[in-house]
Amino acid sequence: MPKATAPRLLTEERRREMLSLLDRNGRVTVEELVKRYNVSAVTIRTDLEVLAKNGSLVRSHGGAVKLLSPNHDYPLPVKQSLSHAEKVRIGRAAAQLIRPHGTVIVDSGTTTLELAHCLKQRPVEGITVITHALSIATTLADVSNLTLVMVGGVLRQISGSFVGPDAERMMEGIHADQFFLAVDGLDPVVGLTTPDILEAKLNSLMMQATTETTVLADSSKFGKRSVSVIAGMERVQRVITDRKAPEHMVSDLRKRGIDVVVV
Repeated sequence: MPKATAPRLLTEERRREMLSLLDRNGRVTVEELVKRYNVSAVTIRTDLEVLAKNGSLVRSHGGAVKLLSPNHDYPLPVKQSLSHAEKVRIGRAAAQLIRPHGTVIVDSGTTTLELAHCLKQRPVEGITVITHALSIATTLADVSNLTLVMVGGVLRQISGSFVGPDAERMMEGIHADQFFLAVDGLDPVVGLTTPDILEAKLNSLMMQATTETTVLADSSKFGKRSVSVIAGMERVQRVITDRKAPEHMVSDLRKRGIDVVVV
């Protein structure tokens, strides 16, 4: 009995220490944990999976992060590591919707950044892209046969996006064919939400400035509610999400006439 109990206790102690480390730093990687505890990567991944299933952390690409609250914003590197494969598929599906010579607004966010990567790899002829996100603008800056319009204002460093009165005034004079919106929360009752009030206001104006709004939201955003409401679901024409999205919510959106694309 003692021999069988000892490894389990050591495992539990390691996992508790991993959670303490995560609480202090906000994120951990498999590589650093392997070096710290001198165990295999398989062992560390197993630890992280168990802790994720217990609701103690969120698995990310190459490691884990603290449980995320929809009421708080997080740096782009943290967001980029979450649901990465799903975001790539969603971004690819969104890029296929863009028509030649059209005008599109692209919101800030890690899923919309995947859309921008697709446009860089396979440019759509003669399009105009309007964005307030530095990451989107930087990605598309050298794409040929593409007109890039940067919305200026006050820079939110945590998201790398421009917001505020100047950005809002600029949007009032713009019209686009399509708007690709990234959200922190998608709730059938409350609607689309984000942690920042200024970001929400600008997003709402972007919706008003376009003919068609497509929301890019991986399944982790479904049922979440953040502080600032962007708009109700009645202002959305399409949602692109992944296969883990709750079936009852997908069905509800479709009953409302919203086109839900599952990738």
